[in-house]
Formats: sequence, C-alpha cells, structure tokens
Amino acid sequence: MQRFDKYWIGIVAGLILPAAFLLVYISTYNLWYSLQTFQFSLGSVLNKLLQVSVFPDLALVFVFYTTDSFRLAKGLIIGAMPYILAAVYFSL
Repeated sequence: MQRFDKYWIGIVAGLILPAAFLLVYISTYNLWYSLQTFQFSLGSVLNKLLQVSVFPDLALVFVFYTTDSFRLAKGLIIGAMPYILAAVYFSL
C-alpha cells in the first residue's frame, strides 16, 4: 500500500470520486428530468447533492488514515475541497 501513498493519486481520486458518485446517485434516483428542467432550487437541493457526493471521499480518508497512508488521505481531502467549498457557497 505504500507505493500508492502519494499526494497526486489522492488529489485525482478526490476530484473524480465525488463526480462519479454524484452521477450514480442522480441516475439511481432518476433525477435527470429534474436537472434538465431546472426544477432544483440552487440553495437547497444542489447543496444536498454536493454534500452527498463528498461522503465517499471522507469515508476513504478514514480508511486511509487507519492504514497509515497519510499522504493519500491528505490528497483526498485536498481533492474534495472544491466540492466542499461549492456546498458551502450554495448553502449561503
């Protein structure tokens, strides 16, 4: 596991994983029509979707901290920051 303990791997995974999870979540709950017709209010539903999409990153941070892969976990947190900041911005 030590050969994967690099910042850049964590940053790339932190950027891709929430987007992939968001696409799976939207397709699972069949929210495509609502997204296309802009029935979501930006302050509430988009904020909740962004918060849900960050959850897998935070779960992986816990897993990597317990396995002593600290650089990978820090990269995941850095990669998740755009999603977290967007969720904070849309909640205001």
